[in-house]
Amino acid sequence: QVQLVESGGGLVQAGGSLRLSCAASGSIYRLNTMGWYRQAPGKQRELVARITKGGTTGYADPVKGRFAISRDDAKATVYLDMASLQPEDTAVYYCNLEMMARAYWGQGTQVTVSS
Repeated sequence: QVQLVESGGGLVQAGGSLRLSCAASGSIYRLNTMGWYRQAPGKQRELVARITKGGTTGYADPVKGRFAISRDDAKATVYLDMASLQPEDTAVYYCNLEMMARAYWGQGTQVTVSS
């Protein structure tokens, strides 16, 4: 019914930048909060950033000032601009979409930051 496809992950050196994109397709109605989560091996999945329908943003402390989340509802897409990447940012990043009392998840995209 609803499919989320992430893109933009990859391997970068410390200090580099990446832009992650997540495009939703299918039956899209009442698109609400969208966000990005990440999970590193051996660690729990954690919220990275979120953005409400009205454009209010929130960030986890480790990424404040470095990451920026944005959305384009016409394209049903959420973005995560990541700058000053550090090895601690290495993880699988997942996009999340809240709609019609249900949460939808992308397949995840690997971000690896080398020192």
